[in-house]
Amino acid sequence: LDYSDYVGRLAIGRIFHGQVTASDALMCIHADGAFRPLKVTRLQGYDGISIQDVETAYPGDIVVLAGIEDVKIGDTICTQGAPKALKRITVDEPTVSMRMMVNSSPLAGTEGTLLQARRIHERLVKESLRNVSLQMEIPADGNGFIIKGRGEFQLAILIETMRREGFELCVTRPEVICDVRDGVVLEPIEHLYVDCSDQCLGIVTQKLSGRKGRMINYASHGAGRVRIEFNIPSRGLIGYRDEFMTDTRGTGIMSSYLLGYEPHRGEFVSRFSGSIVADRKGEAVAYALSGLEPRGRLFVVPNDPFYEGMIVGEHTRENDIDVNPSKTKKLTNMRAAGRDDNIILSPITPLTLEKALQFIREDEMVEVTPRSIRLRKTILSAAARHNVASQAKKAAH
Repeated sequence: LDYSDYVGRLAIGRIFHGQVTASDALMCIHADGAFRPLKVTRLQGYDGISIQDVETAYPGDIVVLAGIEDVKIGDTICTQGAPKALKRITVDEPTVSMRMMVNSSPLAGTEGTLLQARRIHERLVKESLRNVSLQMEIPADGNGFIIKGRGEFQLAILIETMRREGFELCVTRPEVICDVRDGVVLEPIEHLYVDCSDQCLGIVTQKLSGRKGRMINYASHGAGRVRIEFNIPSRGLIGYRDEFMTDTRGTGIMSSYLLGYEPHRGEFVSRFSGSIVADRKGEAVAYALSGLEPRGRLFVVPNDPFYEGMIVGEHTRENDIDVNPSKTKKLTNMRAAGRDDNIILSPITPLTLEKALQFIREDEMVEVTPRSIRLRKTILSAAARHNVASQAKKAAH
């Protein structure tokens, strides 16, 4: 499937039997066996890597039919005189979902040009027409759009593409799509293949076992590399790719496919640290950041803008802390004999979109703009967050 702004939906397929001309009356056979007549506005074929109009196509030719709106992967298109369905092709169902919303931060509109919900909706609809493994839904509360795909990496590619086109948006943490059958919660399970050095076998097995993975096969190549197979929940692979590349020093190879659904294997901790959250709006100051460095890893540098509720670092402990990154040194009329020490901050590693998506928790979001990737709390006000936390504790007791 594809989409053109000029002729609409495109159906691309190979002819198995018979021939077709641009004026033929065609019919589409859907998954439920229903027949639907079609009116094709254009018949095109491939000439090398280019596409051109053709009058007639024969078996083996790959053709492009324009003007067909209601068609899905696996449908059979045939002549009305001899309708017969071919064996259906199936596409794996989405396993990961993410909510995409309009950028609501105080810095919205300063770096991007496409901010409206209408523009985001149009872009997602067009993407779902071209990408058969992507689905878009509007939630019941009307807050943003739910995007479903085959993995967080696919969703990250979509977000990065929209970012380069000038969009500003906020996205939540990827979540797996579970199924409930006969009162039992089932989650998607992936069949994972890992090819790595035998020196990395221990750390890879430890990390995957902690994410509820189960080793089902092991083979040694005899040349210093091993091949391992796991079945692991899809949520266990969210955010693991970066860790895998670090643990294997960039020499590991990892791939997976959807195996099916199994009963939920229980929760596991994916992050042991808290967040360092700004409690006001301003610009980062070197003096304040030097005082925050012992608390954890920072995400901002001097002169970076921030706002209340923005995450400026990762706390070494599990709890979140509210800080003032714009705090300056108080001046007095006393002069010291020596000069003030020059402040030297540790260099920071810029956040990538994949690292940001794996870092955030359920109450956090990623703000994506053409020039910046920022982390923020879903509720920006510190007082409102504290009220929600206290109410949750009372409800738990």
